[in-house]
Amino acid sequence: MKPHLLKIPLNPEHSFNVRYDIVPSFYNKWHYHEEVELVYIIKGTGMYFVGDSIDHFKPHDLLMLGSSLPHLWKSDEQFLVPDSEEKVEAIVIHFLPQCFGKNFFSLPENKDLQKLLDQAQQGLKITQQTQKQVSERMHQLLNATKTRRILLLLEILEIIASSQQSEIITTKGFHYHNIPAEIDRLNNIYQHILNNFNKEISLEEIAKIAHITPPAFCRYFKSRTKKTFSRFLLEVRTAHAAKLLAETNKPVADICYESGFNNFSNFNRHFKLINGNTPLVYRKYFR
Repeated sequence: MKPHLLKIPLNPEHSFNVRYDIVPSFYNKWHYHEEVELVYIIKGTGMYFVGDSIDHFKPHDLLMLGSSLPHLWKSDEQFLVPDSEEKVEAIVIHFLPQCFGKNFFSLPENKDLQKLLDQAQQGLKITQQTQKQVSERMHQLLNATKTRRILLLLEILEIIASSQQSEIITTKGFHYHNIPAEIDRLNNIYQHILNNFNKEISLEEIAKIAHITPPAFCRYFKSRTKKTFSRFLLEVRTAHAAKLLAETNKPVADICYESGFNNFSNFNRHFKLINGNTPLVYRKYFR
């Protein structure tokens, strides 16, 4: 799926951006940008889409997204209600690799940093003690000035690069080609799925959203996402179910139907196929 290019304004007094966001919801369009992104979730829950991966986010999650890696954030419903007092909060860093100089990452001393930037092209979720160390420095970076800003960013990158406490987000071998065309059509498809995955979505219905025939839509969707529409829809539904299993005490049967499955047997089978365990085992693991 081809996202749109997001232009991130830069303060002329700074070589990279860092900000503390307190907003009703995170940016929910399928997009990419040239800047590498580090985002630390302080408050808020929902689903994220990175490359070909679908998962849910929660407080204390820390992600590093490489240059031009497409992604989307979908906050949970309580953050999307009009006039809601609920807000999401995050610290976000955006930087261009060349902000340190054209050949900085080519220096022999920086080979580990270059390797990190290469890995970030697949997306990284940073965990455990590394997540704690990096988030502390991201807080410090908010108020840092002058050379201290640069030193803190380099320290953050060095901590991640020297750690084994990170996970690749996208599937092995995932590649993407960002062509800023057909933006409206593709975002309409994505948003319709996100807003209606808990209901029946027929092929005819989603093809109508794309303004093409059902057979043409199947070819179109597979060529952009490398997945069939039915598989993509299953992954969205099971990701939502996994979130409810981990974070609520709702009966598994209720979660089944709330996530868009029409019977319990199908729910168990598809959930195990995608997550490796049945819903009950998955919940037990998180408990």
